[in-house]
Amino acid sequence: MPENGEVAGLLALMLLTDARRTTRVSAGGELVTLDQQDRSAWDANLIIEGHRLVRERLATGVAPGRYQILAAINAVHTSARQALDTDWWQVVALYDQLVRLDPSPIIALNRAIAVGEINGPEVALAIVDRLEDKLAEYHAFHATRADLLRRLNRNREARAAYDKAIELAGNTAETAYLTRRRDQLG
Repeated sequence: MPENGEVAGLLALMLLTDARRTTRVSAGGELVTLDQQDRSAWDANLIIEGHRLVRERLATGVAPGRYQILAAINAVHTSARQALDTDWWQVVALYDQLVRLDPSPIIALNRAIAVGEINGPEVALAIVDRLEDKLAEYHAFHATRADLLRRLNRNREARAAYDKAIELAGNTAETAYLTRRRDQLG
């Protein structure tokens, strides 16, 4: 189905996600966040192919669907030589498009993280806190909140948010990462 934009978008998303697979978990079994991953260990061939698919879909002029936008977001991340080079303005613009197609609270949470990279943790935290009633049982909500609170030096609140994220986390790699982050608060 090479002419189906969403199929191509999903393939691009899968390629760009798989390109980072070996760097997502440390040798000790702990989650490695995107900003800490060894980008030199990413699979360059998968990234090239994923970027090619994203560019081809954009060149059609047809409004992108959900998977195409998610692939484009991943293309922005995999284009940056280091985390500091990420074009967060482009990431937010893509999330703005995605929110119009899929106004889910998880998409809003991911958008808030990108907004925080541009406008700081206080602005992002205000957005995240408005999502609490919809994401109270979602570990990534609490993990995101904990990180933002940590960045604001609100360590007591960050510790509580990490505790909740740890309680809800679904795998050992995430639990190990969240536990270490919590314990670094002192």
